[in-house]
Amino acid sequence: MSDREPDVFLGPFSSPRARVTPWASALAVLTGAEVFWLSTARPDGRPHVTPLLAAWSLGGMCFTTGGQERKARNLEDNPRCVLTTGTNALTGVDVVIEGVAHTVDGRPERERATADFERKYGPHLTDPEGTWYGLGEAVITGAVRLYRVEPRVGFAFRKLPTSSQTRYTWANR
Repeated sequence: MSDREPDVFLGPFSSPRARVTPWASALAVLTGAEVFWLSTARPDGRPHVTPLLAAWSLGGMCFTTGGQERKARNLEDNPRCVLTTGTNALTGVDVVIEGVAHTVDGRPERERATADFERKYGPHLTDPEGTWYGLGEAVITGAVRLYRVEPRVGFAFRKLPTSSQTRYTWANR
């Protein structure tokens, strides 16, 4: 999937004077957010939610995990998932991306995603004293799984003073 623009609609739960949140604004929230919440479903259908690092790369949301972690095992059974981020306040914008997660196997794509992660998280990934130092090399070599969530539907929830619900849709091709 390319980095093409989604279709944008104002949702029915918006305030009377609300306007859509342009995709560029929602993308700015995604690229600036440090923590995301990934929601998957266990094989028996029970939900699983976990915080993680993520970056918009390769035309979708990318994240990493070990192959034996719960989220990886869930995605093997059911690749549909949701990533959320935003503010923990009554103001600002929260963004939700629903889609299908696929592992990224090609080395050029893994290198590109690693560069995007390192640009976003900087010394956390690149400094030898950083919490996730070495993750980039692990992504490139395939020592950890790199997932790309192909977006299908997204939402931006703008909060006070004027609330709006913007819906983004990407045609499935």
